[in-house]
Amino acid sequence: MLDESLLDAPEELSEADHRGLLRGAAEAGARVRTAARHAAEAGVNDLKPDGRPRAVIIAGPGAAATTVADLLGTLVGPGSPVTRLTPTGVAPAAGALRWELPGWVGSVDLLLIATPDGTEPGLGLLAESAYRRGCTVAAVAPAGTPLAEAVAGAHGLFVPLAVAPYEQDEPLAASAPGVLWALLTPLLALLDRIGLLLAPPDALEKVADRLDQVAERCGPAIATYSNPAKTLAAELADALPLVWTEGVSAGPAGRRFAAALAELSGIPAVVAELPEALAAHSALLAGPLAASADPDDFFRDRVEEPPALHARVVLLRDRPIGGLTAAPGARDLALSHDTPISELEPEPGAELETLAELIAMTDFAAVYLALATRA
Repeated sequence: MLDESLLDAPEELSEADHRGLLRGAAEAGARVRTAARHAAEAGVNDLKPDGRPRAVIIAGPGAAATTVADLLGTLVGPGSPVTRLTPTGVAPAAGALRWELPGWVGSVDLLLIATPDGTEPGLGLLAESAYRRGCTVAAVAPAGTPLAEAVAGAHGLFVPLAVAPYEQDEPLAASAPGVLWALLTPLLALLDRIGLLLAPPDALEKVADRLDQVAERCGPAIATYSNPAKTLAAELADALPLVWTEGVSAGPAGRRFAAALAELSGIPAVVAELPEALAAHSALLAGPLAASADPDDFFRDRVEEPPALHARVVLLRDRPIGGLTAAPGARDLALSHDTPISELEPEPGAELETLAELIAMTDFAAVYLALATRA
């Protein structure tokens, strides 16, 4: 159950935030600036690349590495394919995970390692394997970890992870807002330097500014009625989110939102891109999850009986390709099944800025859900 009164109690939200999730969301802009500075100090801006890599391979544990690979793959496009290496192992523990390079990886490829841990022996072995094949290695991880030594031994580029003091006391959640930007920002700077995407220092500063603007709009001191993140969190209480995305950048933002809901809030969500979402999820809207599916819900005991789970569409939009939009059809389909719909659309700007805004708003919503949900 969501305690909506807690959403408008900033001090109580702060007391409930034992993992620093809300603070991490609020400080996302500062984290981008710190991570960009770490990348510059590591020598990223001084690199003189010989050319574009044939392919980019990304390795790392959990939802953070998955999101980083998804975002970079979207931003890079088909010019140099971005592939995430899926780990194997008997448990999601640092010592149990292993990564294997594909047989085709060689000297014309680039291996990126992104981890908020840095103690994974499998990532150290991966860096050594890449070095033996002549593959260039770059990594973002906490300083002073075994991975930092392994990357140095592989003559690779190592960028220390931008970690806040309050995050050093316990393991970081892979979907924590601060973790994403600490891992992603140096890799954006690196791929900009080698010509795979556009993320120069001034563009990263604009991303940080956009994140600051979202924090001002969605922070804990802003009341729910004028706070889009708190409003979305309240709307998703006791709902199954159907996250529909439209626009190239909205796709990875929607998948990131689903991952954050699952890890931080314990809420399942399903994701699909428009217009295919209309066919993929039409049966969900016509089935028992539709708001109109339980005519007896009106007579339910609101105190003793738990609420029925119903679907709610969350539409994330960002500049549909060619100006064509399936949003009217999405609204019609949802409303025809009495399914409520929430919509988020960023302010105009460059692709990195609008992507950052969508991620930041949904991150805040996932964090509010995590903090205000009562078992």
